[in-house]
Amino acid sequence: MRLSRSLASATAAVCLVMSLSYEAMSHARVEEPGAAPSELFGASCRSRITGSRVTAYCHNPYPRTDGVRLHIECDRWWDLDTDGPEVEAGPAQTVRLTGRCWKEVRSAWVSHRKLAR
Repeated sequence: MRLSRSLASATAAVCLVMSLSYEAMSHARVEEPGAAPSELFGASCRSRITGSRVTAYCHNPYPRTDGVRLHIECDRWWDLDTDGPEVEAGPAQTVRLTGRCWKEVRSAWVSHRKLAR
């Protein structure tokens, strides 16, 4: 009797796992007819932190102008975090963004904004 209960439990578990994995499978995406194609946008940015200074280079390979800004979060509580000015990265253009903290940098990132054509 015990063997049949454990066998039934194992069978139920296997069926459950198999049905979940089927549901988790990816499904093909079908585009709606007449839907606008998604616009490629956004400069590719890489940043480097050297001591208390941050330098970011952003290259925009797309036809739409990207407004990029460098944001820096400083590690010390008394050190002011900064949000740099917005710089236009036009099509096929590379721009350099710089900023600094007085002491250590905790994190840095670049934000993007679509600018008018």
